[in-house]
This record gives sequence, structure tokens and C-alpha cells, in this order.
Amino acid sequence: MITGKQRAYLKKLSHGVKPLLQIGKNGITPGLIEQVDALLEDHELVKIHLLQNTELTPKEAGDVLTEALDAEFVQAIGSKLTIFRPSEENPRIELE
Repeated sequence: MITGKQRAYLKKLSHGVKPLLQIGKNGITPGLIEQVDALLEDHELVKIHLLQNTELTPKEAGDVLTEALDAEFVQAIGSKLTIFRPSEENPRIELE
């Protein structure tokens, strides 16, 4: 569980980051979860864009992904969501 101060720091870091993945009409599939897992291990902070034809809201998608991947929900703005999980092999983002 991250604190409000840590969440604010992660929001600041994610501001200039472009979405690395898109969720479309198929929603969240096991293959998508595997992709997000690999992205979290490589980048730690991942921004995801939800296309218009998906039935999920960013908050719903964030809840499903964070539960499946043991990650932390950072924020949802518009059609984008950001999640965080420290890398097990090569952590780069240090939270206070």
C-alpha cells in the first residue's frame, strides 16, 4: 500500500509518460495481463489507454489489473490509467 505522498510522487513521474498499452473491445484478457506484467517488470510505472470501444472504465480496469498483478493503482484521468509495481530484479523508482 502506498501513501498519499508516494502516490503524488508517482503521478508527477507519470506526467510526461506516453501510454505503453491500449485496451480495446476485448477488454482485459489473460494475454493482456501477461503483457502488463512484463511492462511493470521493465518500467515499474505503466500508463494504459482505454479505447472508446471498451466497456470498462479506467477505474474498473485499474482495479482488475492491480488485483491480478499485485500492483498499485496510481491514477485515472480521462481514458488513461496509471499503475505501479516495483521491479523484482531491477528496481529504479524509489519511494520514500
